[in-house]
Amino acid sequence: MPNDTANQLAALAEQHGLTVAVAESLTAGQVAAVLGAAPDSAVWFRGAVVAYATDVKRHVLGVPDVPVVSETAAKAMAEGVRSLMDADIAVATTGVGGPEPQDGEDAGSVWFCVATRGDAQAGHRQYDGDPAEVVGRSVQYALELLLSTATTLTRSAPVSVADNRV
Repeated sequence: MPNDTANQLAALAEQHGLTVAVAESLTAGQVAAVLGAAPDSAVWFRGAVVAYATDVKRHVLGVPDVPVVSETAAKAMAEGVRSLMDADIAVATTGVGGPEPQDGEDAGSVWFCVATRGDAQAGHRQYDGDPAEVVGRSVQYALELLLSTATTLTRSAPVSVADNRV
């Protein structure tokens, strides 16, 4: 199923030579699946780590000994996968789909982080609905974060005569 946000990201990434990576827990690889189905993903999509288990988050992505549904965990996941995949932009998702709370967080609590080569910005969302609805909304928001970040990066990129963008 095509996703307009992923298609826009694909066009922008390919046009500007950006690379993208994903670290997923709550969304269990669904962000990566959407990105992989976008146009020319082999050119700009570096890959993903689906780190559902806590020990995978810690050993592969460098999440410290903190609750895995937290700002700190989301930042470590995004920075870890960005570095691991040598990507320009990475997004991470970690949260509680429900129906029960986890790590002191209510069902529907989701932490996101977008990391670039120079910065990492985390944010929290609280979604209502069943686990499938929480995951679906989280996937779409993660894609929107990637597109927004790519748009910002390309707007602030230096103009070069060699790029024919004078």
